[in-house]
Amino acid sequence: MAKLMVLTLLGLAMTGFRDHPSYQKRFAASREVEPVDLPNCNLVKGIETGSEDLEILPNGLAFISSGLKYPGNKNFDSNTPGNILLMDLNEEDPTVLELSISGSKFNMSSFYPHGISTFTDEDNTVYLLVVNHPDAKSTVELFKFQKEEKSLLHLKTIRHKLLYSPWPLTHSWITYPWTL
Repeated sequence: MAKLMVLTLLGLAMTGFRDHPSYQKRFAASREVEPVDLPNCNLVKGIETGSEDLEILPNGLAFISSGLKYPGNKNFDSNTPGNILLMDLNEEDPTVLELSISGSKFNMSSFYPHGISTFTDEDNTVYLLVVNHPDAKSTVELFKFQKEEKSLLHLKTIRHKLLYSPWPLTHSWITYPWTL
């Protein structure tokens, strides 16, 4: 049995070694992306620092996470914390609005949003769960969307030693007994 295992591993290693350059070519690992002019696409002002994720509600409101900073990833503006943007896709010419964030325990200077997910409860209150990377760690920030003020209220930060790569997010995170 041991001989069979050694021969199998040796065969796999030789195959991988032989095909290594073709994997790079097949996956286009070293190619340069050429710009493409798309006739129906427009640059949206206000998202110059890039966007990692977005969530669109059935009513046409889109929440956009912007300003991701994570070790190993390039970022567009290293001196500015991230933010959550709002866009109403029902408008003729949609624009983005940076949502202000309030909450006594929220540290805006270390806000680097990554993934984003929404949950709407029975009384139509919208909650956002946002993966954040303060100090190169992973946390999940829970916000309540305040529709009238067009702002976010920070409710809690979810952190745990086993919270290594929290994707995807679901609304069950709101009630799970994580350490606050």
